[in-house]
Amino acid sequence: MFEDTGLGKTAQQVEWARQVCIHTGGNVLIAAPLCVAQQTVEEAAKWGVSIKYARHQDDAQDGITITNYEMLERFDPALFAGVVLDESSILKAHTSKTRERIIEMFRETPYRLSCTATPSPNDHMELGNQAEFLGVMTATEMLAMFFVHDGGDTSQWRLKGHGKSRFWEWMATWSVCIRNPADLGFDGSRYILPGLQMHEHVLPADEPLEGQLFAGIAQTLTERRDAKRSSMDARIKTAADLVNSHNRPAIVWCHLNAESEALAKAIPDSVEVTGSMSADEKEAAIMAFTHGDKRVIVTKPSIAGFGMNWQHCADMVFAGLDDSFETFYQSIRRCYRFGQSKVVNVHLVSSESEGAVKANLERKQAQANDMAESMVQHMRELTARQIKGVTMEKSEYKREVAQGQGWTVHLGDCVEVAREIAANSIDYSVFSPPFASLYTYSNSDRDMGNCRSYSEFYEHFRFLVDELHRVTKPGRLLSFHCMNLQTSKFRDGVIGIHDFRGELVRMFTEAGWIFHSEVCIWKDPVTAMQRTKALGLLHKTIRKDSSMSRQGIPDYLVTMRKPGDNPEPISHTHESFPVDKWQRYASPVWMDVNPTRTLQFKTARETDDERHICPLQLDVIERAMELWSNPGDLVFSPFTGIGSEGYVAIEMGRKFIGAELKKSYWELAKRNLGEAREHKDSGLFADQHESDSETAEA
Repeated sequence: MFEDTGLGKTAQQVEWARQVCIHTGGNVLIAAPLCVAQQTVEEAAKWGVSIKYARHQDDAQDGITITNYEMLERFDPALFAGVVLDESSILKAHTSKTRERIIEMFRETPYRLSCTATPSPNDHMELGNQAEFLGVMTATEMLAMFFVHDGGDTSQWRLKGHGKSRFWEWMATWSVCIRNPADLGFDGSRYILPGLQMHEHVLPADEPLEGQLFAGIAQTLTERRDAKRSSMDARIKTAADLVNSHNRPAIVWCHLNAESEALAKAIPDSVEVTGSMSADEKEAAIMAFTHGDKRVIVTKPSIAGFGMNWQHCADMVFAGLDDSFETFYQSIRRCYRFGQSKVVNVHLVSSESEGAVKANLERKQAQANDMAESMVQHMRELTARQIKGVTMEKSEYKREVAQGQGWTVHLGDCVEVAREIAANSIDYSVFSPPFASLYTYSNSDRDMGNCRSYSEFYEHFRFLVDELHRVTKPGRLLSFHCMNLQTSKFRDGVIGIHDFRGELVRMFTEAGWIFHSEVCIWKDPVTAMQRTKALGLLHKTIRKDSSMSRQGIPDYLVTMRKPGDNPEPISHTHESFPVDKWQRYASPVWMDVNPTRTLQFKTARETDDERHICPLQLDVIERAMELWSNPGDLVFSPFTGIGSEGYVAIEMGRKFIGAELKKSYWELAKRNLGEAREHKDSGLFADQHESDSETAEA
């Protein structure tokens, strides 16, 4: 449920949990932020529903139990038929250990509900994380099915041109997004909030910051921190004066421990909640403010900024601000939420040297409103039309075949296709296998990229290695393109490099292949750093701790040979393969491969075209095919993609057979191979090679 604050998510999740208990005869666990659990217990009691707050499995009751996210590891998920994530924006951090643990912990739980009031509900990675928790589709599968990856910046994904309506239809089958009941066609007049007034208090910067000649606006992060420290006394006095000037309930938000301590002293009738308190102490202090026993609460947004219902309060002061808009938004929404009867006054206290804080936050608020409106608009009719059960999204497996002069490309599982090829019939194979779980190309169980671990990928891939050995002629070769894979702390436990190339070599040799040769393909480390933001390639790592710095990761073209005598030698003349050319090809490192010369550049120029995530460079395919195959040979690629290997095979007078699992890629491959044949027959390739030669000489 992507629902704005105050729409009754607590009531909805309590009733959902009650229905699951009735339906299954089992138990339900609710996970919530600190103190929200106690508040949920109290609210559920008003509706006659008993919920037990527990911090350990031994304290859980039959029926509904609620705990804090920090305590989840103390519970056995196998003992619960359902689970609820309250304030599930905790899943937003894609690489968060907490996210991974929660998803894995409840992967087998039959009933799952996720509730969040995030201000940016169409954050694509968060949508993927929510879908993965619910078991609908993994985040990487979602990206592969509906989004296109910007090759220039790995943090950017956009909806495929032809997949926008399909994406929102899919979203509507497992989620609801509303900001007001009117979004679903109901009367929303009672949910219009009374108003929000933002008051900015900018304190003059009398003294220049360290390193500045004159007092001015902080530019760097260090300068901003210095500005906050130098203005702390003035900000604390201003904040305290604002709260002490009336006797109404108030919240004072701060970010530094020193600020919290000083504010608590300056506001006599306040309660302070700090991170160093025990869970019991925090709960007692927060509930004292919630119940009205304390007029003012002083704390950090990270402690109490999520989930609490404080509509009894309509005044708050930010004694300091940080750059997190979500934290700012959620903190305001503790008071400014449906059920609030008064205009909420928010006071922003900052130093002149910190810049236009209010204007920046208002700009981000406008952006968040635009994003939420976009999601609601897209899903309104779909949600109203069908609120139905969720089914696991899987591609239907189909087999098709397309043929042209000199080429055949199968839509299907490459292992099945390889098993249909006659033994000792393939002259040469060249391909780029899926890089374990680095990329996901489809949501099919047959996709080798859909794996939870390296070992799972190798188990799947080994079936193909055996078939490739069977279909290849004795003495002939096979080349695969690969790279070693960077490991991450959240997935692998360490930051390092996984020897993917070495594992593949070992797998092929164990299957009877001979390790024939390999060439290292140079890649620009600056480009890799800009795309991946890898810690080891960042220049700041050199300055911070050089022991974490490393070189860039190159590509490899590894070639294996099937034992036996080659009955048809691959021979070249001095004219067709001069010495200087051989010297370039024989180099163990190819420095002159053009990384941008791919088939995608030729075939996917329109914005809405289907794009292959990482097509193999044409330079590499051409060199490999020229070295290790004869004209007229039969070339095989088990991972055809958009048809790069087949395109080059036809261009160079070879025959081609390929297999591709993803239909959209298969459709493109058909088109590309057909165009390659037309170009070959018209002599276009010859003209192109002459032009390429002139360009190379220049």
